[in-house]
Amino acid sequence: MTTTVKLTLDLENALRQRCAKEGRSLSEVMRDALTAYLAKEPETVSAWKLGMQHFGRYQGPVDLAQNRKAELADAWGTKRH
Repeated sequence: MTTTVKLTLDLENALRQRCAKEGRSLSEVMRDALTAYLAKEPETVSAWKLGMQHFGRYQGPVDLAQNRKAELADAWGTKRH
């Protein structure tokens, strides 16, 4: 299969220099790089990891879960005036 890849000028120059230094073709190096990339398992990030920097930073009323309707009504009432 033939495909086209758009590279920045810096990346293209670095790739060409590496290929020349190693005596390998662009295609060979790109195939090897893609093979190595695809062999790695994708990193899955949990919801905990995504939000852990925010957990515990903000506090609201301790009984918010029990009084959620009253708190919401108060918040809406305040914003309407």
